[in-house]
Amino acid sequence: MNDFAIRSRRLVERNEELLSRKNEALDYDNGIYRRYKYPVLTAEHTPLIWRYDFDSQSNPYLMERIGMNSTMNAGAIKWNGKYLLVVRVEAVNRKSFFAIAESPNGIDNFRFRNFPVNMPEDVIPATNNYDMRLTVHEDGYIYGLFCAERKDPDAPSGDLSSAKATAAIARTKDMINWERLPDVKSVSQQRNVVLHPEFVNGKYALYTRPQDGFIDAGNGGGIGWTLIDDITHAEIREEKIIDPRCYHTIKEVKNGEGPQPLKTKYGWLHLAHGVRACASGLRYVLYLYMTSLKDPSRVISSPAGYFMAPRGIERIGDVFNVLFCNGWIADDDGRVFIYYASSDTRMHVATSTVDRLVDYCRNTPSDTLTSRKSVELLNKQIEHNLKMLKGNR
Repeated sequence: MNDFAIRSRRLVERNEELLSRKNEALDYDNGIYRRYKYPVLTAEHTPLIWRYDFDSQSNPYLMERIGMNSTMNAGAIKWNGKYLLVVRVEAVNRKSFFAIAESPNGIDNFRFRNFPVNMPEDVIPATNNYDMRLTVHEDGYIYGLFCAERKDPDAPSGDLSSAKATAAIARTKDMINWERLPDVKSVSQQRNVVLHPEFVNGKYALYTRPQDGFIDAGNGGGIGWTLIDDITHAEIREEKIIDPRCYHTIKEVKNGEGPQPLKTKYGWLHLAHGVRACASGLRYVLYLYMTSLKDPSRVISSPAGYFMAPRGIERIGDVFNVLFCNGWIADDDGRVFIYYASSDTRMHVATSTVDRLVDYCRNTPSDTLTSRKSVELLNKQIEHNLKMLKGNR
């Protein structure tokens, strides 16, 4: 066996060892969710046939020809008994594309399909597409809403970083073939747009995130809500903020809807991200809230602070100190798989249950907004616990 064949075999063996590695639940348990030891997807999980040319004539040194930089911000769905992630894969050339990875158990053994998603273009081609939210809608389609990024045509000469974001829409019925619909029309830039899974007053409903610029929210007040007559020609005409940004909280700079909300008997369960500024830059965390079943635009509970924040190695990556989630799966038995990315680099999973997440939302105190009131609230819990402990002696 020649050197090329030996190196090729070693590459395949090491890759298979990574793909088949069993994941392990961590001992740390706050009663709300359970993290796992290993990321479920990294750049090294991408297929070798994407990265290497295995022809000894055209690639005699067995070099990596098309490098992959990161796997992140995946939409999620249970499909034909498997756990599917529509992953944002970013190559070393900064271009992101969608690719589907499948797992038999939702915890490990995720494997990418041989080919990435062949996403059709809009009328105006985008430079970059990313961060797909999946919604199984009652109209019979599976919708994927994602960000389509284009260079700002009004940017000053020489400015090669200014961009504009629109909410793109595609739909499928088989998770293979995608129909591209026109991008959502809006007077503001839109990112983190999510389709509600049911009709509301006979219309499609979107959770939005209006912002003045590509990065800065500006006058954008937070997570919005709008009703759409025709999803094939979606246009935001009236928009109201249902989960506002707020000074000196986890969502003072920006906030955005994560995956599609989960329907429970107590209300719609939402997972979102909040952004605040700190000395090291922007810090992204995850939080939960609930809205009414009768009126999904009305918030009925909103626990204070973050639900999940970066820990350990999760803090390190291309963009430090970031957690981002736009995909979760609720199984029929009530177990919830939360797929989150850390620092724009890798994908993780955490598990919980619908009952635990609902309890967390309904019974965790809301933000008191000042230090003084926060201490008062804390004192009440301490006094209650001391009485309970004394009574149990």
